[in-house]
Parts: sequence; C-alpha cells; structure tokens
Amino acid sequence: MESQKIADKAADTANKATDTAHDVADDVLDTAKDAVNTTRNAANRTLDKAERKVRELKDDVDPLIDDLAARAQDLASRGIAYCADTSDRARRQLNQAADATARYVAEQPGKSLAIAAAAGAFVATLCMLARRPRGRDY
Repeated sequence: MESQKIADKAADTANKATDTAHDVADDVLDTAKDAVNTTRNAANRTLDKAERKVRELKDDVDPLIDDLAARAQDLASRGIAYCADTSDRARRQLNQAADATARYVAEQPGKSLAIAAAAGAFVATLCMLARRPRGRDY
C-alpha cells in the first residue's frame, strides 16, 4: 500500500509537471503571438508614417516642379522672341544697306562703276596670288 501511495504521488506529481509544462508552453506561445502582433503593429505604424512623409514631400515638390516648368517656358519664350527680334532687326539693316547702295549707284553711276572695277581687280589679284606656287626653287 505504501508503494501504491508513492506511485500515486509520483503520477500526481508527473501530471502536475505536465500541466505546468503545458501552461508554460501556452504562456510562451501567447507571449510570442503578442510579440509578433506588437511588432506587426509597430511596423504598420512606421509604414503609415513613412507613407505620410512621402506624400508630404510629394506635395512640397509638385509646386517646385511646376514653378521650374513655368520658368523654363518663360525663358524659352523670351529666347524665341529675342531671336525673332534680332532676325527682324538684321533684315531691316540689310534692306537699308541695299537701299543706300542702290541710291548711290543711281546718283553716281560713274563712281560706282570705278569702285566695282577696282574691287573686281583686287579680288582677281588675290585669287592669282593664292594660286601661285610658293617656296619652290627650280
């Protein structure tokens, strides 16, 4: 009978140890689940915060991009206008020079013919000098 008591006590102790082990394992599992959920929630909060910051940066950058685009457009428009104005000015000056030359020729045809002949002779002399062989010793 004494051995039966000891056996019962041992079985009872083993059952208590098993129950305690199960309780500890359940507690560890619950703690692990809580840790995973806490980590997941912290990660979600961090991602939400990062997403808000990215949206804020985008909202801050969009007006800057629009401003730069407007400035570039303005600069391009001014450049085109300047080129058109310069081209128009050059055309007017060329027409004025042509008109002045035509008036001079009409007013003084003899002088104009002498100047044209002298200019032609000068150009012909330059062409002949340029075609002449240089530095050849025969």
